[in-house]
Amino acid sequence: MGILDDKTGLDDNILSRNETRGESVHVGTVDEAEDQLKRHLGNRQIQLIAIGGSIGTSVFVSISNGLIAGGPGSLFLAFILYAGVMGLVNNCMAEMAVFQPVTGSFIRMAGKWVDSSLGFMAGWNFFLYEALLIPFELTALSLVLSFWRDNIPVAAIISICLVLYFCINAFAVKYYGEVEFWLSSGKILLLVIVFCFTFVTMCGGNPHHDAYGFRYWREPGAFAEYITTGSLGRFEGFLGSLWSAAFVIVGPEYVAMVAGETKLPRRYLKAAFKTAYWRFAIFFVGSALFVGIVIPYNDKDLIAVLSGSSGGAGTAAASPYVIAMNNFGISVLPDITNALLVTSIFSAGNAYTYCSTRSLYGLALDGRAPKFLRRCTKHGVPIYALLCVMAFSTLAFLNLSSSTASVLSWFVNLITAAQIIDYIIICMTYIFFYAACRAQGLDRQSLPYVGWFQPYSAWIGLVFMSIIVCTYGYSIFLPGKWDIKSFFTYYAMVLVAPVLFFGWRILHRTKFVKPYEADLVWVAPFIDAYEAAYDEDVVGFRREILRIFGIGKRGKADNTNSAS
Repeated sequence: MGILDDKTGLDDNILSRNETRGESVHVGTVDEAEDQLKRHLGNRQIQLIAIGGSIGTSVFVSISNGLIAGGPGSLFLAFILYAGVMGLVNNCMAEMAVFQPVTGSFIRMAGKWVDSSLGFMAGWNFFLYEALLIPFELTALSLVLSFWRDNIPVAAIISICLVLYFCINAFAVKYYGEVEFWLSSGKILLLVIVFCFTFVTMCGGNPHHDAYGFRYWREPGAFAEYITTGSLGRFEGFLGSLWSAAFVIVGPEYVAMVAGETKLPRRYLKAAFKTAYWRFAIFFVGSALFVGIVIPYNDKDLIAVLSGSSGGAGTAAASPYVIAMNNFGISVLPDITNALLVTSIFSAGNAYTYCSTRSLYGLALDGRAPKFLRRCTKHGVPIYALLCVMAFSTLAFLNLSSSTASVLSWFVNLITAAQIIDYIIICMTYIFFYAACRAQGLDRQSLPYVGWFQPYSAWIGLVFMSIIVCTYGYSIFLPGKWDIKSFFTYYAMVLVAPVLFFGWRILHRTKFVKPYEADLVWVAPFIDAYEAAYDEDVVGFRREILRIFGIGKRGKADNTNSAS
């Protein structure tokens, strides 16, 4: 492998370090700077975190905004387009993360391979993105609970969730992984329920015995007008659906953030990144298709709920599936949907707590955040970083004094811009990584994961995401639409990101990393040696699931067994 061939003595060094600590190799520590995290996350946990970690209220509720704006046809096409570009971003992230599975992932890669200033910007942008998602989900959770009763003690709900998030994340990461495994399973069950509901009812399996099929694509139509009328209005409707897709479809960053705590990163991360393409197609694009089937974009109840003229905005009552269930007079199923939606939202908030904590910890490792944030418990939990995230999460209490709709709107717009900036950074980092590989003679075909159509997919992702983040709030520049509050909610992070980059660059006089100077060795030799010395049973995902229910033997598995 060229520059990575010299690994003499690494296996013995790692073994001796682990023996000194009284740890077996399968617990996993890979020394790199002052990183104290432990590799506890197993295959099934990584797979479910990859599948369900990014699925929250947006897939079941917020997607309705895109349906109203563009209609079912625009929504479906917009989700296909955005999911396709997200596949390109995933393609970039997978190659880098499997090769260098470091704590902090793309945040530290940006600082290592592009510019220290970009690493600073990436880390704080991602931290703000994840940390803002926590109060968003907590606000949504309190709303979803109001589906059953109006006098929900919001402060109590938020407080309980914050305590639970802290407890889950304050112990060894394997407990976080186990909680996420079961909560993510609930998300998948909910998706299966609403997909089956759509298919059965559209074929006539409903109380009205009405085989409505794709009726709503014909009446009121597949493409709605938005802001203006005519062809321009329908195009703006498509853009409205595209903005909705930009908020709903996420993914590769969550898989990458667990890289530093994965037992067998080469094997498990590779399998998890591969499942992302199926997740984009089935969960996100499938949701866009089924939402447009089950309810028309001009449904009076849907418009009334989302506009705030009737109760239920942000709850399961705003879900197109629940509205369709109520239209058919179906009972019980809406309550089951809402109950699973509660667990889904709680799981999403838990995942955001984890990711924001690790991003802050990754910043501290490279000196881009206060050093005290490096402090970890004996179980490998960055406790001070977690406490900072918990303090930030108290923004959810804004819901007590502001209207729910306003709070949710602020969070959605701020979060979406920061999210897209993360994808721009991933693509940019890959372009520099690709140039470094060529300059240093590293054959990419020798890497554990090789992205396809590179570097073109990185360039396409970079250009597309840059256009999205610049035009996301274009509507406020139309005649009569200007609003200073809306401008800052759309473009606050777009303005903050360059300040972070150039501020750090000027203060520390950083420069772009030259391709032939980029550190492509980093932790790769340690990971190779660690995995070669790994002594725990290695099984595939399906076998591991069966073992939970006592099915299958627990003997030593063949290490060549696939992890997928």
